[in-house]
Amino acid sequence: MLSTLGSAVLVLASLGALTAVTAAPAAANPCGFYETGSDAYYNHCTSDGSRVIIKVEVAWAPDYERCVAPGKTWLGAADEIQGAYYTGRTC
Repeated sequence: MLSTLGSAVLVLASLGALTAVTAAPAAANPCGFYETGSDAYYNHCTSDGSRVIIKVEVAWAPDYERCVAPGKTWLGAADEIQGAYYTGRTC
């Protein structure tokens, strides 16, 4: 009986540890392109203050390039913006 109780405690402890690991929040503003439920953003993560050119891919319009400063830049509605990426150039 003691071994059964010990096994149950280990299983419950394992489940509690698993819940704690999976409950960790995702990064609020990841680097690069990301979407929320309704908006699309590009987060230029840098410590040198550089401005970079990104290519923005649009669903029903021509793609375009844009110069972005460090930090989060709003690109538009999530259903209109398909993605964005760093072109390798500064501005």
